Amino acid sequence: MNRPVLLVIAHGSRDPRHAATVQALVRRAGALRPGLRVETAFLDFNLPSVTGVLDRLAAEGVQDVVALPLLLTRAFHAKADVPAVLRQAPASLRIRQAEVLGPSPLLVAAVERRLYEAGLAPGDKSATGVVLASAGSTDPEAIAVIAETARELRRTGWCSVRPAFASASLPRTEDAVRVLRAEPGVRRVAVAPYVIAPGRLPDRIAAGAAEADVLADVLGPSPELARLLLARYDGATRAAERVTAAAV
Repeated sequence: MNRPVLLVIAHGSRDPRHAATVQALVRRAGALRPGLRVETAFLDFNLPSVTGVLDRLAAEGVQDVVALPLLLTRAFHAKADVPAVLRQAPASLRIRQAEVLGPSPLLVAAVERRLYEAGLAPGDKSATGVVLASAGSTDPEAIAVIAETARELRRTGWCSVRPAFASASLPRTEDAVRVLRAEPGVRRVAVAPYVIAPGRLPDRIAAGAAEADVLADVLGPSPELARLLLARYDGATRAAERVTAAAV
């Protein structure tokens, strides 16, 4: 049986770095799974569009698609935008929407990778406070997931970890940096952007990190993120197989 096509759905951005980073991540995931067809589409700003890719797949005779939202939390885009655009797909396609990327231990590992690449070492953990800076959301579920991810990162041994947000929620990155600076035991402060690709909000995070000692890079095409894409794909395909088996 042919494996379903993996369709990675990114938000999109006017910033050209966004699409380039998404494409690099998708290529890395595809390289980990030879023979798996992986496509990329964007909800806004960039091409190809989700409807355009779905129409093309249907015209080629593809029947099964796993649609993976390239999102770290289940906020508005995952709950509303992605399902809405998938409902416009040709009737010949069987589409299963995979779970969003977070939460996952692989994301915590990717954050740590970026912190180490920025110059920190495991031996620095006990004296370093980390601001886990996300894009932000008004969705309580999404905010709770960011807070839990900060706690998971703290459990790996960092002196202190505080979440921050570039929009929609508080505190802002710069405020979290100042709070950490005053905490007992914190001798340096690092900002870890909890975002996938560059863009307007990641730039706002970087600006808010002006008083930090270390600014890590966005998660981007990290090995952990590439593996997580495939894990979410596998989870969706197994769920589809269970449903099919139960119906027989």
